[in-house]
Amino acid sequence: MTGRLAFVESPVQLLNVLEWAHADALGRPRPLATVPPRPARGGTVAGGPREDGTPAGGAARHGTPDEGDLADPAPRPSSLAHAGLHVVVLAPTDPMSRGQLRRMAQLARDEGVTVTWQDARLGKGAVVRTLGELAGPLRAAERVIVGDPFSRYVQLLLTLYGPRRVTVVDDGTATMEYAAQLARGERLVRWHRRGSLGPRELALAPVTSLARRKLAPGRHRTVEIFTSLPVEAPPGTTVTANDFAWTRAAFGPPRLTRGADLVGTSLVETGVVDPDEYLRAVTVLARTHGATRYFAHRRESTDKLHRVATETGLEVVRPDLPLELIARRGPIGRTVVSFPSTVVHTLPLALAGTGVKVAVCEIAPEWIRRSASPRARGFLAGVAGSAPLTERLEFG
Repeated sequence: MTGRLAFVESPVQLLNVLEWAHADALGRPRPLATVPPRPARGGTVAGGPREDGTPAGGAARHGTPDEGDLADPAPRPSSLAHAGLHVVVLAPTDPMSRGQLRRMAQLARDEGVTVTWQDARLGKGAVVRTLGELAGPLRAAERVIVGDPFSRYVQLLLTLYGPRRVTVVDDGTATMEYAAQLARGERLVRWHRRGSLGPRELALAPVTSLARRKLAPGRHRTVEIFTSLPVEAPPGTTVTANDFAWTRAAFGPPRLTRGADLVGTSLVETGVVDPDEYLRAVTVLARTHGATRYFAHRRESTDKLHRVATETGLEVVRPDLPLELIARRGPIGRTVVSFPSTVVHTLPLALAGTGVKVAVCEIAPEWIRRSASPRARGFLAGVAGSAPLTERLEFG
């Protein structure tokens, strides 16, 4: 199969692949920056969610229109139908991500995009089977699009074949770290990881090293970073702006509610922020801004979300699509408050012209756990401080 082959493992990655295809089909905007290469030198949670994202204790609360309202009232010509795009979903195992991915996959199919679902992590022999099935399409693709350059699965796939054209789209704040590590010539390691390499990382070190070369520009390879984040182009790469034009064209504008909404984060789950400090911050923010709803991150644990609901009185909403689409479809608060995360960069773009104000609450030093990566504090401050279209809040 020729054309564009995308590997995605999260709903946000798939959304940003659609945004890339939309920009490409309509005439890609002028790149933000191109740097020449260096000279060569050698619902309120009552229980665990089911696979479709519905809490075990009852019906999911999404705060969005019903399933039947997903389509636009009038037919809308798709900019993606002739994009020559084939998306391969390397499905994760957690139910919330799978549920959102299935909704996003259907949206992509409705736009005329070919989507293949691979249960790449389920059952004995799944990895070998998936690698065998994807080797051919990967070798035939003229461009490969990846949503997470840190993914061991993607890195393993790229060892099979080094594509001549690579595009990296956003998957949270990972894009910022990928660009920085690529520029510094470092190995690819997620920003919240701490300490030396463990046995698994040591075993996969040769794969990671080879994949880094396949994800870097070279004599026979171009690399594009398609992002809504403030990324400085590493030598030899092109950075292209993602302004969420497809999302704005396909959905909304939303109906606005009187109050504010809070956006949850998985910083507790990744071991960066202390859970008690996090709950205290959510309580204060909800009281200060008159918030009534808490949009949960898909990786937030059921126990933590139960605490949010019972200790703060907020209605916990488990979105069934990425928050950019949920907010654009509405209803959404006139103020959206978030901790440092990708949404403080993406929501202002998706909600441009709607009158919604997005505010970011920075992470106080005392919230960060002692076991967190030494880079965590500076990285989170950079995420918050580099969002030009958001209001910065001081916690108090």
